[in-house]
Amino acid sequence: MISEKAVVIEKEQLAEGIYGVWLKTAAAAEARPGQFVMLNTGSEAHLLGRPISICDIDREGGSLRLVWRVAGYGTGEMSRLESGDGIDIIGPLGNGFDISVAKGAENIAVMGGGIGAPPLLGLVRALHEGGAENVDVYLGYRSAAAGLFLAGEFKEFAAVHIATDDGSEGTHGTVIDALRSGGKQPELIYACGPMPMLKGIKQYAEERLIPAYISLEERMACGVGACLGCVVKTRFKDGHSQVENARICTEGPIFAAKDVDI
Repeated sequence: MISEKAVVIEKEQLAEGIYGVWLKTAAAAEARPGQFVMLNTGSEAHLLGRPISICDIDREGGSLRLVWRVAGYGTGEMSRLESGDGIDIIGPLGNGFDISVAKGAENIAVMGGGIGAPPLLGLVRALHEGGAENVDVYLGYRSAAAGLFLAGEFKEFAAVHIATDDGSEGTHGTVIDALRSGGKQPELIYACGPMPMLKGIKQYAEERLIPAYISLEERMACGVGACLGCVVKTRFKDGHSQVENARICTEGPIFAAKDVDI
């Protein structure tokens, strides 16, 4: 885990309220898809950092790509970063996606909803570089007008299927609707997105005995497991708290869907 002041290499606006940066940071050497970092804007009025999932990793260049939606003060401040600015970073944090379970699997489905899509880009790149050929990506958006951010970049590594709430692009409905309409049943699912989507994917996977790995996003205070502010009920007893809870920031954010009660 690295704690340092990272430097903004490049900033981009991907859609209305959606921003991204490439950060020069030593954390890139250790990062894995599915992990996150804590960023601190330096405001004396807002002391807690903001957890942001890692979108992509450039190990050779020593940089991480982060993409977020402006939702409050901290992410609003981050949207005003420019090239050359510094920002305090701690990371990489969390467990990341287990790529090894994809070995030998055919018809892998990667499913992202809204701002849950960014942390899946690095995963799809890793699957592609690891030789996985039958990967289908299902991305859910509000509408085409609101912006299909990152969809074009996913197409570099996998087949992409779009679902929109209003039917303006692709399947009218959810990523699960898009998966069903495609007629291809996956042998493995990776997913990140809003809780209703993840609940639906958990149910879909369990009914069909498909292994599914989901990234849970929750409000985090410390990001290192000390405060117990982000917990999820599981079917295992946590050795730290001695209850059937897991800390999303440390035992997660990636869990086998069958192991969590959501």
